[in-house]
Amino acid sequence: MKELTYMKNDGDVHGGIKDTSINTSHTSVWRNVVIIKVPFGLGGARGGAELGPDELITAGLKREIASLGLVLSKEVRVECPSEPAVSAGRNRVKHLNEVRQVSEKVCHEVSVAVREGAFPLVLGGDHSVAIGTFAGLTAHYSNLGVIWFDAHADLNTEERSLSGNMHGMSVAASLGHTAFNLSHIAGAGAFIDPSNLVYIGLRDLDEYEKEQIKGLGIRAFTMHDIDRMGIQQVIEQAIATAGQGTDGIHVSFDMDCLDPREAPGVGTPVPGGLNYREAHYALEILASTNQVTSMELVEVNPLFDHNRHTARLGVELIASLLGKRIL
Repeated sequence: MKELTYMKNDGDVHGGIKDTSINTSHTSVWRNVVIIKVPFGLGGARGGAELGPDELITAGLKREIASLGLVLSKEVRVECPSEPAVSAGRNRVKHLNEVRQVSEKVCHEVSVAVREGAFPLVLGGDHSVAIGTFAGLTAHYSNLGVIWFDAHADLNTEERSLSGNMHGMSVAASLGHTAFNLSHIAGAGAFIDPSNLVYIGLRDLDEYEKEQIKGLGIRAFTMHDIDRMGIQQVIEQAIATAGQGTDGIHVSFDMDCLDPREAPGVGTPVPGGLNYREAHYALEILASTNQVTSMELVEVNPLFDHNRHTARLGVELIASLLGKRIL
């Protein structure tokens, strides 16, 4: 397995690669973190996800980062439209122009964070913000691995989407399968290789998405697989796929991968998801590999939450990926 290693000198980060197995070090290889808030909800099915980034901050995210000995070098807020600028007319894809604008801005901020040697932590917003995240990361990583925690595959295209919501097309855009994709964003790099992509937590798929996963040979762990194999085997196999020979692993974490009893405040809840310890364990093991290049956490929707429960859990999960341990 490949591990990204970094020397930390006065905030500079220099990359190298060495062969290693999963290690047990609890020390993060990253010193500086850049929070990129993307308060955008027009790519989703219902409003409220645009409130997610501020809710995560209020729930104590910056305190958690500081407690881990990491430096919050910058906090960026991407300016996002809250209402469509013009009517979409007959275009069945909802808010395409707004998603394009936000993707370009997110791409720029993520790219700057990577160039400055920091860990980009993108806070959504709905999952369409991942298009911009992918664009910014691929500007620097030509062979990126991706672990996508989600109840949904987000593999629909403009033609095949049943809803027209672009948060369900973000993976397809990263693979180059949609009309609007990474190639239309200035500064973006190559498309994601489907052999470097792993899904964890799937349980609500359209027929077209099932065909695509099988046809493209994407490694996918459904909740049935997690029940059968256990989260330890799932995450270890996911790391072996997304981390072998790649430039590192990007973790995209949709809060609806969790069971709604754990995370009620999401836009598209689906029963039967990951439980509290399964999610933490997966992220703790990912952190121990020192291969994670970046993270986004999306779909926190305070309008459907109870006493900020989902936002607090999101903060805890981010902390686990950044190196927090029980002991």
